[in-house]
Amino acid sequence: MLQTSTKAPDFEALDHDGNTVRLSDFAGKRVVLWFYPKADTPG
Repeated sequence: MLQTSTKAPDFEALDHDGNTVRLSDFAGKRVVLWFYPKADTPG
């Protein structure tokens, strides 16, 4: 778990179109990460 104001480590993930994106691609910009269940179900 990261502490407040700690920089996140660089990582890569797939976007909604299947393209690989890296946190470093957004250097200098504010980034919001949204996590949800794979099935997009509540709870």
